[in-house]
Amino acid sequence: MTSFKDSTLGEFALELASDAPTPGGGSASGVALSQAGALAVMVADLTIGRERYSDGHNAANEAKIVGLQAMLHGHDLADRDASGYDAVVAAFKLSKDTDDEKAIRREAIASASLAAAGPPMEIAELSLSLLETLPELARVGNQNAITDVGVSSLLASAACRGGLFNAQINVVGDDSEEAQVMKTRIEKIRSACSKHSRVVMGLVNKAIEG
Repeated sequence: MTSFKDSTLGEFALELASDAPTPGGGSASGVALSQAGALAVMVADLTIGRERYSDGHNAANEAKIVGLQAMLHGHDLADRDASGYDAVVAAFKLSKDTDDEKAIRREAIASASLAAAGPPMEIAELSLSLLETLPELARVGNQNAITDVGVSSLLASAACRGGLFNAQINVVGDDSEEAQVMKTRIEKIRSACSKHSRVVMGLVNKAIEG
């Protein structure tokens, strides 16, 4: 199984730029999630460690908990996204010379595609969980690092939307109940992502403009 967490930033960028099927946008979203989490943890620690921001300690602790999860799981989800799509590619390569083979191939593609939608959905879910903690961190956290909260929000938003894109493309045309539930969840996450990211951007811009 591919392990991007053991790659340098340069190595990952080269792999991303290659013409290989993976890594792609889903894996990039997982890496962005990890970076978003790291920034949230940084700001949380800069808040918790200062009495001046005692009113923000609870918000910082909440952001740090989710930020650590994002850091720890973002790269693993990037790996799982790549493996999931590799399985889809393998299914498309199955023989289709006979009607039976065509049916087997069709079922394999459908099954692999639905499974491949799982990791990017997890990326989107965890990204949203992180985003939900950032408005309060921006309000009462260390104001010297508020732009870092903004960048964390931008990365988390990109990871969330990227995860949703890659989940959605894998269930296009799938009328199964599981796929329909996922499609509904995708729309709810997309809306919530926009709401929380807008709030953070507003707070950051207000702080910068004074």
